[in-house]
Amino acid sequence: MTTVFTKIIDGWLPGRFVWADELCVGFLTIAPITPGHTLVVPRDEVDRFTAADDALLAHLATVAATVGRAQEEAWPGTRATVLVAGFEVPHLHVHVVPARSEGDLSFAKADTHPDPAALDAAAAALREALTAAGHSAQIPAEVGSAAL
Repeated sequence: MTTVFTKIIDGWLPGRFVWADELCVGFLTIAPITPGHTLVVPRDEVDRFTAADDALLAHLATVAATVGRAQEEAWPGTRATVLVAGFEVPHLHVHVVPARSEGDLSFAKADTHPDPAALDAAAAALREALTAAGHSAQIPAEVGSAAL
């Protein structure tokens, strides 16, 4: 069965993409814990963290760190954090969350009805920071698309 993340990656559902390469994508979650909360998701449907091969895990970690550095630039005073839970969607995804304290890192704090304009602004801020860091080639040419 196709996951909701595959539907987003393939363009069947909308997504606010900030990263796309041959192995994974990064897009903002629709229920952010903090502004800029990004999901780094492999293009292939891998059910869980422990089912991924080491090369894919290494790549996801590298992309998550790159996105995290961009978050720290876009939201000064935050620290990029990483959460891997995997209960919401059976498709491996790494949550990269800009946070000011450990208290920020609770899914109970997720905004389940965020302002679309705020999500658009957060995506634009991340794309700008990624571009400034030299990663413009990984930002999808068409906003809202994971196409390379």
